Amino acid sequence: MMNRLVGLVDKLRSERILQPGEFIELLNNPDEQSRKYLFAQAVEVRRQIYGDEVYIRGLIEFTNYCRNNCYYCGIRRDNSSLQRYRLTLEEITTCCDQGYLLGIRSFVLQGGEDAANNDAYMVEIIRAIKSRFPDCAVTLSIGERSRDSYQTLFAAGADRYLLRHETANESHYASLHPSTMSWAHRRRCIEQLKEIGYQVGCGFMVGSPGQTWEHLAEDLLYIRNLEPHMVGIGPFIPQHDTPFAHYPAGSVELTLILLAVIRLLLPDVLLPATTALGTLCANGRERGLLAGANVVMPNISPAYARENYLLYDNKLNSGSEAVEGYYELLRSIEGIGYHAVSARGDCKRL
Repeated sequence: MMNRLVGLVDKLRSERILQPGEFIELLNNPDEQSRKYLFAQAVEVRRQIYGDEVYIRGLIEFTNYCRNNCYYCGIRRDNSSLQRYRLTLEEITTCCDQGYLLGIRSFVLQGGEDAANNDAYMVEIIRAIKSRFPDCAVTLSIGERSRDSYQTLFAAGADRYLLRHETANESHYASLHPSTMSWAHRRRCIEQLKEIGYQVGCGFMVGSPGQTWEHLAEDLLYIRNLEPHMVGIGPFIPQHDTPFAHYPAGSVELTLILLAVIRLLLPDVLLPATTALGTLCANGRERGLLAGANVVMPNISPAYARENYLLYDNKLNSGSEAVEGYYELLRSIEGIGYHAVSARGDCKRL
């Protein structure tokens, strides 16, 4: 079995693609030696392009209002127990001030699909950041919008856009979202973002309710065909005020395997070691980097915002995951032989 799995890793590295059944075979409980070989290949590929550099993104969770009612998400519209908030423009730029002083040169504005964030306001935010920090990148993660809106925000100076596809399988998508949300529309939004010229990120939860091995193979094939600049994946973690409150969390081990597989699929992709990994595993972020990831995203939002941006239960919002623990984060990265860099951290597209 080990020789078979090693052969699949070698095939993936050289051809950057596998058949669906081969993906499933590789993902489905590989032995320890095969897993180590997979991680070693992923790290080697990562080093060929990015060396031992880790890119830092300052995450600003600027609103937890959302018009959507996704079944897995703690900031869903119908969660009446959540304390809602919106950061002011001054609060947002203060977050950037603090991050910039620490050496962060890439800011991620993440929030629910909040009607208050119309194009005029988002343009004001983007221009305020870009004029104050012209050497920094601005990433948006604010959901589905019209093509005209995406174009307007890009023209204002936004560099990147993160929009997780959630799942490449239409029926699985329908089981995770209300009927007001469309799998086809989500994919169309991602395609439009890429056509406009953004550095585009997609992604999915590992172990989401109803997910099968076949779904994961579809996700990998979708990512390979899309060729995004970024892929964000992390284990599903239930949130107590959602319909999926009692479902089990996703697997840390499978998430690490998928990170390595995605690195071999797309050698130049920007691949975060996510907060969700660190939530389920004390050294999850470090293990993610050792599986092929090359991005970390400390939370530089105000403390009150972090405490109320409750996508899932027990979400880390302090220590090395937050601005107060930034130097602890740097030490943890250095402790595994990598080093954080003060740079925009753009995708080095081959």
